[in-house]
Amino acid sequence: MAVQYTAKVPVRCWLDASPLQDFCARIFVAEGLPADDADVVAESLVAADLRGVHSHGVTRMDIYTERLRRGLFNPRPQIKVSHTAAGSGVIDGDNGMGAVVGMAAVEAAMAMAREAGIGAVTVHHGNHFGTAAFYIAKAVERGFVALVCSNAPPTMAPWGGREAMFGTNPIGWGVPTGGTAIIADLATSVVARGKIILAAQRKEQIPPGWALDVEGRPTTDPDAALIGAVLPFGEYKGSAIAMLVELLAGRLSGSNSMREIPDFYRDLDRVSDHGHFFLCLDIGRFMPPDRFQGRVDDMISSLKQSKRAAGCDEILMPGEIEARLEADRRRTGIPLTDEIVLALQRLGERHAVVFPVVSGTPLDRHAA
Repeated sequence: MAVQYTAKVPVRCWLDASPLQDFCARIFVAEGLPADDADVVAESLVAADLRGVHSHGVTRMDIYTERLRRGLFNPRPQIKVSHTAAGSGVIDGDNGMGAVVGMAAVEAAMAMAREAGIGAVTVHHGNHFGTAAFYIAKAVERGFVALVCSNAPPTMAPWGGREAMFGTNPIGWGVPTGGTAIIADLATSVVARGKIILAAQRKEQIPPGWALDVEGRPTTDPDAALIGAVLPFGEYKGSAIAMLVELLAGRLSGSNSMREIPDFYRDLDRVSDHGHFFLCLDIGRFMPPDRFQGRVDDMISSLKQSKRAAGCDEILMPGEIEARLEADRRRTGIPLTDEIVLALQRLGERHAVVFPVVSGTPLDRHAA
């Protein structure tokens, strides 16, 4: 089992999610995005931080704005949705920002599913779109079963290899329930590459089993890992799922694939042309939604009440930790490191956008 990476850098800054999201949106407007699109991108970043996925949160503001300034994102894309059948379509993202194109894709997939029972769309001319969970949650909230995946720049070796060929190729799915929705969102690598980037920035070692250096040797040095390759989760099984993602999101969409995708941070001369795949199912076309929800809830209850392994206090469902963390952070604020806060403040100064109030302790809106 992979070791969860936890930052050792002390956190001394907490920010309310709402003003932080507003700040990010205003920065994007200053960089040329329409207000509605700026809100979507900002929401996707803050949503990641709320769920504890800081590698895909506001730490990405610097590289997103850098790529905007270099013309590597189209701030005002003309996104084209081409319906190839009642339940399928192809989307040209026109090199728009990832979250803008991703939202257009999930909306199109849901609209198709309402009409045909199923909505499947491929996306080309897309970009880094943040977490798959962001789009899955939008569909699940409206009662759909959803699956989302994306290819990524090559950072992961296929099982048995040492060269980076696949991206971390995230895949996620979600199902509505009578309580907390089930939302799984995972990289097909042992760990998301963003966590190795964070470790390198903080000059920390990474756990064994995460990556290889350029010679194909196991390494705990994040800098060596970043020029080497991360490993697939579950050995050959993760490698097979990464290939599935590449087939659906990359090859089937007609986007860049594998080594055709430039490095997001280091290659600042070429557009990415990421590919994505979105699938939504209308539950009512298969059985009454209430009946399905009851069956799902019964399944969850059975799993949670099953006998636990030694040392395990609770059996958790996919996304349950993140949902609890989000609820807590909406009350106590989003914790950010000094370095991320400083980078955001510099962006604010560049565009004359006032940075939100920073608290030195967790907030508590429910305190007396």
